[in-house]
Order: sequence, then C-alpha cells, then structure tokens
Amino acid sequence: MARDKPFYMQEEEDGAMVLPAEEDDPNVPKDESKKDKEKREEAEKKAGVRRIKVGKVEVDPNIDYANFSSDGPGLDSRAVLDEMGMINIWVDLKKPLPDLPSDYARPVKEYAVDTQTSSTCPPLNIVIFITGSRGDVQPYLSLALHLIESNNHRVRIATHPDFKDFVIKANRRLKGKKGKDGQTLEGHIEFFDVGGDPKELMAYMVKNPGLLPGMASLTNGDIASKRTMTAQLLEGFHKSVFSPDPVTGRAFAADAIISNPPAFAHVHIAEALGLPLLMTFTMPWSPTTAFNHPLVNIKQSSAEKGLTNYLSFALAEMLQWQGLGDVINDFRDKKLYLEPLSMGSGPSVTDRLKVPWTYCWSDALIDKPKDWQEHIDISGFYFLSGDDDFVPEPELEKFLADGPAPVYIGFGSVVVEDATAMTKTIFEAVEAAGVRALVSAGWGGLGGCDVPDSVFILTGNVPHDWLFAEDRVAAVCHHGGAGTTAIGLRNGLPTIVVPFFGDQAFWGNMIHKAGAGPPPIPQKTLTAENLADAIKYAVGAPAKTAAQTMADKIRSESGEQKGVDSFHRHLPLLNMRCDVDTTKVAIWWSDDLSMRLSGAVAAVMVEQKKLDWKSLEPHRAKEYDSRRSVSDPLTGGASAILSTVTNYYSGIAQIFYNPPKGIINTATAIPRGMMNIINSVSEGMDNIPRLIGSSSRTRGGVDDLNSGVKEGAKGVFYGYWDGITGLVTEPLEGAKKEGLLGAIKGMGRSYVNVTAKPAAGIVGALSLPIRGAMKEIRTKFSAPQEVVFREPRQILSREAAKCLSEDEKHKLSQRFAEMTTNDKVKARKEKLKERAKRVMQGDEGGLDEDGAGVELEEKKDDVKDVKQDEEGVKSGGDKEDEGSSDEDREMTAEERKGYEKALREMRKKEGK
Repeated sequence: MARDKPFYMQEEEDGAMVLPAEEDDPNVPKDESKKDKEKREEAEKKAGVRRIKVGKVEVDPNIDYANFSSDGPGLDSRAVLDEMGMINIWVDLKKPLPDLPSDYARPVKEYAVDTQTSSTCPPLNIVIFITGSRGDVQPYLSLALHLIESNNHRVRIATHPDFKDFVIKANRRLKGKKGKDGQTLEGHIEFFDVGGDPKELMAYMVKNPGLLPGMASLTNGDIASKRTMTAQLLEGFHKSVFSPDPVTGRAFAADAIISNPPAFAHVHIAEALGLPLLMTFTMPWSPTTAFNHPLVNIKQSSAEKGLTNYLSFALAEMLQWQGLGDVINDFRDKKLYLEPLSMGSGPSVTDRLKVPWTYCWSDALIDKPKDWQEHIDISGFYFLSGDDDFVPEPELEKFLADGPAPVYIGFGSVVVEDATAMTKTIFEAVEAAGVRALVSAGWGGLGGCDVPDSVFILTGNVPHDWLFAEDRVAAVCHHGGAGTTAIGLRNGLPTIVVPFFGDQAFWGNMIHKAGAGPPPIPQKTLTAENLADAIKYAVGAPAKTAAQTMADKIRSESGEQKGVDSFHRHLPLLNMRCDVDTTKVAIWWSDDLSMRLSGAVAAVMVEQKKLDWKSLEPHRAKEYDSRRSVSDPLTGGASAILSTVTNYYSGIAQIFYNPPKGIINTATAIPRGMMNIINSVSEGMDNIPRLIGSSSRTRGGVDDLNSGVKEGAKGVFYGYWDGITGLVTEPLEGAKKEGLLGAIKGMGRSYVNVTAKPAAGIVGALSLPIRGAMKEIRTKFSAPQEVVFREPRQILSREAAKCLSEDEKHKLSQRFAEMTTNDKVKARKEKLKERAKRVMQGDEGGLDEDGAGVELEEKKDDVKDVKQDEEGVKSGGDKEDEGSSDEDREMTAEERKGYEKALREMRKKEGK
C-alpha cells in the first residue's frame, strides 16, 4: 500500500491537503485546549486535511536507498547504483511507443523578463549556493567578480568553511577598482559559512561514488552522516539569504539566488521567499533526448533512444529523491513552513517549473541540445586567473628546466582511499611510458615513498593557470573535475581522466570523443599498464592536434560575460525595478498604492511621513508553486512523462504523435472514482480547450470553501452551455477567420469541447470546494516567510537613503507624489486586474508588464464579451443586450438554436 511508504516516496494525492504532524506544526499551540483541538480536527476533516510525519534525518533501515523501481500497466523501470557510483537503469515498455517528436519541447514563457534592457540590471544582492570542492567554488568566484564589475552587484558566496580564505583572497582582486557609478567595489564579495566538511564529502563520494547515497554505507554510518550534513547545509543556505555579514556585521537580504544542484536548498528557499533563481552547473542536469544523464548507464531499454535518454534524467532524480527526500521535506516543514513534496512532485521540480539554467562549459565539448529551450543557456567555461605574483620554488623551476616537459598527474581535492598504492601505480606507469611527471599530492596525500628521479612531487599550492601554460607540461592526468578539465583544455593539453565519481567520467568521455585524450579509466580499474598506455596516447601527435583545436575555440569565448548576460536575461526584471526610480531594485511592495519601491525611496518616504514601514511588505519578485500540477507531460518534464507512461497507458502514444488529442484521451481514460487525482484531472480538463485553440471562461477566485462551492456550481452550468452552443459557435468563428477550412477546424474543436467542457465543470464541482478549503486552512495556519527580510531590508533601506543628497531626495519625493495621485493609483490597480484576467484566460502575455499596453486594449473587448455572455446566461439566454449590434443578436440566436438542436439529439439518443 502507498500509505505504508514514507510520504516523500508516495505519489501526490491532489485531493487532500497535507500538513505536518501536530507535534511538528508550529501553528498548533502547545497548550491547545481539548475543545479547540476537537474544533480544529473537525475543520481539517471536512477540508480533507492529511497530517503526516515528513521524515527525520535518521536512516530508515527499511528503505533501499540504492535501488528505485517504478512499475505500472504501461512501463516497468528500475534504477540501481553500482559499485562505481553510476546509475544502471532498465526501461521495459509493455507496448511499443514512438520516440519523442523532434518538436516535443515547447517554447518556455519566462515571467516578466526584460528582452530589451536586461544589461542595465540595477545593483542586486546575490547569493551563490555552492556545495562541493575547490573546483566547484573557483568558477563561481570568477563569475561573482564579473557580476560585481559589470553592474555593481553585491555577491555572497555561501559554501563550506574550508573556502573562506579563498573567497577573501578573491576580494583583494577588487582593491582599487570602482564601478560605473564611481563606487568602490572592494567588499562587494563576501563569504558565508553554511557548514559541511568538503573533505568528508569527498571521502564519502569516493567510497559511495556519485551524488547519491549507496546501500553499502548503511552498515558503516556513512549515509546517516551524509544526510545529517545535508540537513546542516540546507539550514546554512537558508540563513545565508538574510543574515548579516559575519565579518563586518553589515545587513544582507538577497534579491536573487544562483545555485548548483547539489546545494538542494535552492528552489525551496526561492519558493518560500519569492526570490528569482538561476540554476548553474558544470554538467548537464536538464532532461534531453540528445544524450543520457551523465551519471547513468543504460543497461536495457525497449524504448526508443531519445525517449530513453530523456527518462534517464527522471530516474536519476527519483533515486536521489529517495535518498534525501525526507531530509528536504523536514527542511521545508521546520524552516520554510512549506508543504512537503512527494515522489510525484519532488523529483525534477526545477525542470517542471522551468527554472532557468546557465551551463558553464564550452560548446567545443558539448553543443546545446536542440530540445533545450530559451530558459537554458551554455556560456562557456569560467576561469579564475591565478596570482600574478606567483613565484615557483627553485626546486620546481630546476626540475622543469632539466628535461622535456613532464606530464602532470594529480587528483586535486579527491580523497584517495589508499594513497600509497595509488602512488606506486603512478610511478610504475610513468616509468613504463618513458616520460617525466609532476605528481600533485593534493588531498589524497600522494607521495610518501621513494620518488624516482623522473618524478617531482608538488606539495604546495601551484596555480594551474601558471603550471599548465607556456608548454610547461606536455599533458595532464586528473580526476575529471570541471575546473581542472577547463584550464587544461584552454591551454591545449591532451587530457587523461581517471574518474572517481559524479560527472568526471562524463567529461572523460567527451574529451575522448573530441580526440583530445584516451578513454577514461575509472579509478577502481586503474593499473600501471592501462595508465602507461593512456599516457602514450596523450603525448601522441593526434591528441595534441585535437587539444589545440579545442583550445582555440575556448580562448575565443567570453564565458563569464556570457554567464553575466544569461543571469540578467532570465531575471524577472520587469517585476524587480522600482516604480519611482527604475535604476534601483524594488525590495518593498505597497498594496495600497500598487507600487514597487526601492529601499532608498521607501526610507525617504517614511522619513517624510508619506509612508510607514507597517504599510509595506517585502516585495516577492518571482513565485514558484512546487506542488502545481502540470497541464501535460511534455511541458511538465521528464518525471511527468515517466509517471504518465508508467501509470496511464491509454492514449499515451497519441501524446507523442498529437499532444492535444493524446492529453484529452489520457485524461478521460483515468477512472472517475479516483478522488486522489481529481484536482489534477480538473486542471487538465480546463486546459483542453486552450490546447486545441479554443477559449474558456474566466474562473473566479477560489479562496475558501464558499467560493469553491460557488465556482464549482457555475462551472457545471457554463460547462454544458459552452460545450453545446460551441457546436454552432466554433464553426462560425472558424469560418470568419479562415473560411471553409476554419469552419472544419471549428467543427473538430466543437466535438471535443462538447465532451470536455461539461466534464471539466463536473470535476471542478468536486475539486474546487476542496481547493478552497485547503487555501482557507493554509492561510489560517501559516505565516509569510518573507518576514525574515523585514529587518535587514529596513536597515539596508535607511543606509541607501543616507547616501542621497537633499536634491536627490527632493526629486524622488516629487516623482512619488506624481505617481500616487488617486487617478494613477486607480489606473495601476485596474491594470493589474486586467492583466490578472488575461492570465486566467490562458493568455500568458498578461504576465509581461511591457506587453500590457496595446495588447491590453485589444483584450478589453474580449473581457467585455465574456461579461455580456455571462449576464445573458444568467437571464436564461432569452434577453438580448440593449446595446448589442445586429451581428451580436444574430450570434445569440444561433447559439440558442444550436443549444436546442443539440439537446434534442442528446435526448433522442438517450431514449427520452
């Protein structure tokens, strides 16, 4: 039974509202009386509330964290971790399916992006979440410096304590530099300790390769330690977005988040606080048909290659969620007061929400897949230059000068289990290959035994950009870390990859595919013989030529600048700029004035008694709904397709051939009695008319049980009315636009709508009251999380106001007065209402503030027509509007005739 599984491993039950167990819910008073408890429990029961334990950090011995399976009538799939840390998958379709169509990935509509002037982004407070080793931190330090120099941003690096000095050292690069406004940039980059020991993390990864916990560690406590560390990191990342600078004490409140995936906290904090999020990584994490997930080996699949590749990303995410889902849910519950996620909503949440990505590798290695849409960019590698004043030790200089260029061998921050054995293997391979070598001791502690004359042990910190330049080394052999890979290839060095975990084997394969190195050698299979053969391959002429070709391409790229542009391009800047001073970011929202305000403007207006802090709320620039149902699998993402194919086979093939028709058939094939999916069915049915090119009525807001009942009843009536009258109106509308062909298309749409619209109304009558009750209880028992921003944003606002001259304050005050007249406030509120209606009608253009002008005027008539139709229906359809034209009256008569004719035919078929 599904209920026997922990909640985070169950599928979603959309008909029920989930709240944490009473003892874990901070909104349930500890001293609650018996009478109040009974009253609350009765209200929760009526609303379908389900209280669950979201999980604890301890390991559940009944869960096999290294083995995930999903079985259903349409698909059996399985994902298992092997001893090398790769995910082996099996995909067994019960019936053959076509491959995903070439155009399956639909354009992504990003909210409030500025397509014209994103480069003029106002200065922001940005926090970058990074989990990993030095090689993971280093590229983002370079990006941070470019963000600061380009737009005066303040950037906080939130990562492990080991890298504090690394970040402080990067700050010195800003000494003496000034921004475009003349402001000193030094101090604009800062460090925040989120906890976690990267050495412990690396040691765990070597014993349990990959980003996922392995079953073998259940007996030695490694998994419990990793899960405890993950919980610590989640809390640390949360604090990093609003805590003051630990060194200077200066207040901080993030305006945006940049994060790599292993940080895990990213989308959950963004959802809780309404912050824009940009995901970034050094390996592919977004589903594609072009290649499989970097951590996946496809053992067997009866699906087509593209579909199998796509599903490999979903299976990897689900296995990862199985290992850490309860830890993440505990964080969502205890720290963020968000509803927990299940196996149906947790995995691939960033893919489902279409969170933007910037991948920092060169397309000389991997071209951007054709099915990655506008929200995904490839920038090029990020390089943090070394110290200009680096001086090598005399012994190293002498070794380099005494013979031909050596081969560099080192595994950086990877902790090697048996350093002595690894060292002997390297020495033997170097001798067999007949080369000289520089061997880096690194965190693994290589060396420690008799060193041959042909080998030099590097024990200090020698910058790679110095060591790998000017032909000082002939080739490089390393673990395949993204940073080391990038700097080696930029210098035209053939590369040998000895992967330990994660994306390292993936990069080894990409390098070999390009001809710049031999096939990767997994560290557990490394021998003196195969390493010697790899070295001989790397120092050969073909590998040198291929590596130089890649170097020329990489050097021509401006990775950091493209990364900065990508970050700005995906921000919802149209909802982030202050309405009074557009050169500043808005951090406050006035509901009374319908205005976004910068810190300086808010503080000045408070100072002048035109506003008070209590009337302002922290501005939420971007909203995410992690539990939102998807309208169809193809736009929903990899996990949605996997779940759909697994559980609901009927109509699935048509999704690949003809998405709208397939979605309709799939939705209607779901048994009507399954209450646990009634909400998602309702949303899907409501979306059907828009998918096939028709329109649907604007649904009123549902905020409580009463409004849910009211909207449900209206949905049933209008569902039948619109479905039946559409048999006439759809062909007529089509004929007006496209003649005979349009009439035929309209006829086809009407046949779908005559079933879909009444069905959507019936299902909505069941789902909307539940949804309303859920919102009512959630509103009652929860508090806004952005309250953590109130104090630091007030401090930052006052600081910003102090930097203004009296003349600047006077100009802001004048501008504020001009914008807050009764007429202008009323106009802004009306504009927001009109845009909201457009969005509710399925017009995504309503999200864009720059498109609210002409398009809004064009939509007014449509909204007016909808209102007139509703009033006509309420009066039984017998009265015509006094101001209607002849054409309108003719249309109303045709609708009535169509309704009566269709009704007679339906009664005849039913024998009435």
